[in-house]
Amino acid sequence: MGKATRLIVFIFAGLVMIEFSAGQSLNAASSGTKIKKISPIVVHQTAPQSKQVKSAQRSRKTPSMKGIAAIYADKFHGRKTSSGQRFSQHALTAAHKTLPFGMTVRVTNLRNNKTVDVVVNDRGPWCRGRVIDLSAAAASKIGMLRAGLAQVKLEIISSTSS
Repeated sequence: MGKATRLIVFIFAGLVMIEFSAGQSLNAASSGTKIKKISPIVVHQTAPQSKQVKSAQRSRKTPSMKGIAAIYADKFHGRKTSSGQRFSQHALTAAHKTLPFGMTVRVTNLRNNKTVDVVVNDRGPWCRGRVIDLSAAAASKIGMLRAGLAQVKLEIISSTSS
């Protein structure tokens, strides 16, 4: 490979890295379009004011999801979780596939509207169709200990445990 080809490849790789690290496309940056971030929605400053207000109102809404919750198996009691903590059936903890460790989540049983706040400290559940695994203590608080499974709604309460 000649020096000119290497230089072109090097410059192209640099531009690609800049594009990914900037979080916006090079086209938007070169066209002078300014982007204002309103977590979690990105709004262009050139957008009409009404759209900016609606986006800001939408971003204040608590993120939630619905699905099936299950109870951790007893065999995991005392074992290390993915976060490095020891799992306890007596603690108000949970496993979720993607939420960060330490995040507090409010779990509502949709059958009886009972709620419990749990801290995510493990990964799972690994069964199709389930959104969260709960410790026995958490499952007991929302009345699903006997059934083992329940339709639930998850709401993010805080991003770190306190």
